[in-house]
Amino acid sequence: MKTLEKMSIGEYVANDYRTAALFSKYGIDFCCKGNRTLEEVCDKKGLNLSVLENEINSILESSNDATIDFKSWPLDLLIDYIVKTHHHYIEEKTPTLILFLDKLCKVHGERHPELFEINKLFKISASDLSHHLKKEELILFPFIKNMAISIKENQNMEQPHFGSVNNPIAMLKEEHETEGNLFSKIAELTDNYNPPKDACETYKVTFSMLRDFEQDLHKHIHLENNILFPSAIIMEERFSIIE
Repeated sequence: MKTLEKMSIGEYVANDYRTAALFSKYGIDFCCKGNRTLEEVCDKKGLNLSVLENEINSILESSNDATIDFKSWPLDLLIDYIVKTHHHYIEEKTPTLILFLDKLCKVHGERHPELFEINKLFKISASDLSHHLKKEELILFPFIKNMAISIKENQNMEQPHFGSVNNPIAMLKEEHETEGNLFSKIAELTDNYNPPKDACETYKVTFSMLRDFEQDLHKHIHLENNILFPSAIIMEERFSIIE
């Protein structure tokens, strides 16, 4: 077993999702940049490694009954969960957020010009995510499910047009990082989603929705980058693909 400082941030969260809240508290990206070790993150951010290790140990040693062990799930079940929970969340919340942001720009934009940049960044993210979800649902996810069936039925598979599963995964991980960067900018522009003193109820609700959207996106990316994608790569190595 790896020592704490040698484990990656993503491995911590994959083993126990409760650590995600701790990393978020310290501004540590556990999804898009989850491949860094605890030691690397502490050096980068000037954090005390021992203090962080103690806090992690406190979480790991406490009762964990309510935490879902996504690592133990079959990949087809995990894919269905990601689509029905996180993909549907994006599709449901995006139109409302665009409507609210457009309204805020119209009503409050003169006093708070940062709203125009927030609106612009969210619309870029929304457009990118729309294409991103389709790539997952139409290309990668069906292939992973077919791999699972082939292993279960002891069958071979024809090589997909994208070659190894590593290729679409690498592309999707790059897109995840882009989304993470966009929301980092949005969080900065919104003062970590704290509305100004003159904010109306729509203003407050919009910022709250943006916060929730980012948190859901972090969990979504974590499930893919740290659990689904590595498991799919290992799965591909378990059987022969006919070229």
